[in-house]
Amino acid sequence: MGLRLILEAAPDIEVVGEAGDGQSAIELARALRPDVILMDIRMPGLDGIRATRAIVEEQASDVLVLTTFDLDEYVFEALRAGAVGFLLKTVEPAALIDAVRRVAAGDGVLAPEVTRALLGAFAAAPTPVAGSTVTTAAVAVARIDPRIEPLTERERDVLTELGRGLSNQQIGRALFITEATAKTHVSRVLGKLGCRTRMQAAVVAREAGLAA
Repeated sequence: MGLRLILEAAPDIEVVGEAGDGQSAIELARALRPDVILMDIRMPGLDGIRATRAIVEEQASDVLVLTTFDLDEYVFEALRAGAVGFLLKTVEPAALIDAVRRVAAGDGVLAPEVTRALLGAFAAAPTPVAGSTVTTAAVAVARIDPRIEPLTERERDVLTELGRGLSNQQIGRALFITEATAKTHVSRVLGKLGCRTRMQAAVVAREAGLAA
């Protein structure tokens, strides 16, 4: 109810439905085709992970997951299921409204605390690359990681910034390009990596050594 009140206070946001469990969320997503779904993880019946996976596979909506400060144990599964971002349940009203707008515009949203914890966990257990030599040089690592090879130099720069959890606007400022150009590069990077979300690409960046 609190989330609904916050969102409805924004003139450009309309709450079109509420669901008490994962199955209801899937059914409403199919019927209403909302731009954004705020998804809890622990719910009665079908949980938020399986609901997110079903919704993403049907391309019914983008899913923004709400998690606790210490990271729910299922957040990693939400990432694999295709969630476009993660917010803390303690998110401030202004940040929540901004997050919904950004996701609706095609951007990703990652609470800084969630980003650091998630990527830190993935980085702690990197996927080894066959025949590679461990190095701290990002360029060297990128050259021997087959996932990165198809990317252009500029796309690698963009992937590096994704690994830092930056938005399109922030990537544009960091690389001195427009936000629209950054968005185009992000789309190409996701396509070449076979990633459905920015967070999945960020994990690749961390594992490949492009982002510390």
